[in-house]
Amino acid sequence: MVSSTVTSVEDRVNAGAIVDALNMVSACATVPVSIQDERTDRYRLYPAAHLAAVTDPTARGDLLEGSHSLWYEQAKMLLHQALTDLDDAIAAVPAPVQKAIAAELEVEVRGLRDGLTEFSKGIRPPETEDQRCWDFHMPFVAFEGGLESLSSEARERLNQMERGATAEQLAQGVADLRLMHEAYTQTTNVYAQLLDEFTLTDDPFEPGTHCYYLNVEAPQPNGERSSEWSVEIGLWDVPPDTSEEETVSAHGETVLSCVRTESPTAAEIITLLNRSGGRSEQLSAWAKTPVGEALDGTDFVVTQRYDD
Repeated sequence: MVSSTVTSVEDRVNAGAIVDALNMVSACATVPVSIQDERTDRYRLYPAAHLAAVTDPTARGDLLEGSHSLWYEQAKMLLHQALTDLDDAIAAVPAPVQKAIAAELEVEVRGLRDGLTEFSKGIRPPETEDQRCWDFHMPFVAFEGGLESLSSEARERLNQMERGATAEQLAQGVADLRLMHEAYTQTTNVYAQLLDEFTLTDDPFEPGTHCYYLNVEAPQPNGERSSEWSVEIGLWDVPPDTSEEETVSAHGETVLSCVRTESPTAAEIITLLNRSGGRSEQLSAWAKTPVGEALDGTDFVVTQRYDD
């Protein structure tokens, strides 16, 4: 490992944030151009258009556009987030440090493009002192051992979710994926979890209370799940005095659902999660909402109850 630029940041916390963001940028830029798109019988390369945004801020908007595939569009979305985090991390550092980081990103992108040219066209790039080593199917990613969202498992799962989808369904699925990511990253509810790319949950466990949970589910492009958006409140079948260790085999029953044919806005989901806030008493209060009324403080109207 040889860096083409050498610099330092005195604040250890700030330095750590910069390193984390750089590693994330490197991972999200490198992995998509280092593997094959296996969604069809004819293997092909993923696009490399996302590399432009690494060194050109004016191209970042392109990272949140397009509908190539669920996994590639998610990688672009994560790259956009990583570049934003990097901007925040270097905002207060001296100009020479910012310049050194920009130079490092230039070397990174040039090395990836040179490697791709040699791999796909057999054209060897001229050797330079800061030349990076890159091999197809062997990306050098130093982001704490890898990022789950970039893994082969995540890619296979997302490929399955779009299998058989039309171009229109895939485009809508990508839009919904971005929507869920935006809501998850912007909510102040620290208990909210992204179970998968199309499911958000708030599932607090407070001893001595009835164990309610909240799920927000987006439709999957392949139609294996409902084609409608759903917010549901459910109840685990455990008594209030059950310990957390004893809930492993618990079974959840839906109490009510709020079904929509059209996608909600990110602001609506964020408001829902913020108001839920990992609080059992809020979920318990919402669980009493009758059909035709909105969950208090939200725009989600109850369309069905399952305890009538």
